[in-house]
Amino acid sequence: YLSGSVEHVIDHSPTCNCRITLHQVAQIASVIAAYSRFREGKEYVEPDDSLDHGSNFLYMLRGEKPEKDEGRMMDACFVLHAEHEFNASTFTARVVASTLSTCYSSISAAIGALYGSLHGGANEQVLKMLEEIGSVDNVEAWVTKTLNENNKIMGMGHRQYKAMDPRAVIMKKFLEDFSGKKKDDKNYKMLVKINDIVREYMDKKGKPIYPNVDFYSGSLYSLMGVPDDLFTPLFAAARVAGWLAHILEQRKDNRLFRPESLYVGPDELTYVPIESRT
Repeated sequence: YLSGSVEHVIDHSPTCNCRITLHQVAQIASVIAAYSRFREGKEYVEPDDSLDHGSNFLYMLRGEKPEKDEGRMMDACFVLHAEHEFNASTFTARVVASTLSTCYSSISAAIGALYGSLHGGANEQVLKMLEEIGSVDNVEAWVTKTLNENNKIMGMGHRQYKAMDPRAVIMKKFLEDFSGKKKDDKNYKMLVKINDIVREYMDKKGKPIYPNVDFYSGSLYSLMGVPDDLFTPLFAAARVAGWLAHILEQRKDNRLFRPESLYVGPDELTYVPIESRT
């Protein structure tokens, strides 16, 4: 859809026509905000050039300019989610870019990878977990039961980190401060208690399991008025900057991705004609 708003020409230069497609950083956030308003029967809010990226998103989403601190917080969230090396969606973007396809095609493919539940949507699941628990008083029993049944605590652990996700450190502080400002610290207190119980349980097992960035981000976005089904699209609006950076890097010294595969099935099979098969 967005590719229709520019002259869509396949460019084989190292810059991959990204002078134009960098507009996606602004466009995707605008589309998400517009979609949210349209489905609620509200009018589209034009972006304000005087605002930073995060403030503009909140303004276009809610129709009111955010306070400066809140806008800066959202802008920082965009930065925290902008890049995180070779995850599934970033790798997908680079594979498509290696074919000399357009940046729009690469970003579309990356979004498709992000749609998968093993990559995107964890912060939304954390929020659902908190709704299921209900209150701080219920945390210990719920977490203990979940751990004893070997079930996963959403937002805990990360494939790349054996210590606390550095992004989560910042996100936790944002949530703590904003919860106090909004006088709504229920989710924050629940998350703190969940973390304390899980950490103690995992320490006894010698497993380094810590909160990741998704553990706190959903509750923060919720306090900002972002609907929970927009958490993953909001992630894409932030990550598009990183995707485009990887696409540019791929195109500067491009090699077509063509991995080899190893057959691991049965061998020395006898061909059976179709009419003889059961």
